[in-house]
Amino acid sequence: MVVLLIAEDDEDISLVLTRVFKRAGMTVLQAPDGWAAFESVVEQRPDVVLTDLGMPRMDGWELIDAIRAHADEGIRRTPVAILSGHLHPGEPRAGSSRVCAIMLKPCPNDRLLATIDELVRIGPHDHDSADSRCPADLSVSV
Repeated sequence: MVVLLIAEDDEDISLVLTRVFKRAGMTVLQAPDGWAAFESVVEQRPDVVLTDLGMPRMDGWELIDAIRAHADEGIRRTPVAILSGHLHPGEPRAGSSRVCAIMLKPCPNDRLLATIDELVRIGPHDHDSADSRCPADLSVSV
């Protein structure tokens, strides 16, 4: 069974996302901030991470950097997608974040599911440098 970690500080959004992905047959882990999400990635090793950007203790950008910098290759290669309402047009980190997909809130459930399914299909993969493109290349233009 696919294990998805959702890093989202808004409890209502987290509950809605959890319901959507559980109905699709996934096991869903939840983290209320980036630091708790990073700890969960290390301990639980989810198949995919879906993160918000604006979170306490460690934001989504820092979470992605921490995952990509981890000493364990299995953790570094984890597919990560962003789901955020805090992204501005021309955000420089969007192109160099070593993330697999960027989706803006509100995002239709079918797009969320299709994106996560595609990342599961691709599986773990390299994100060697800040300039490398993810093979998924599922990001929206920002």
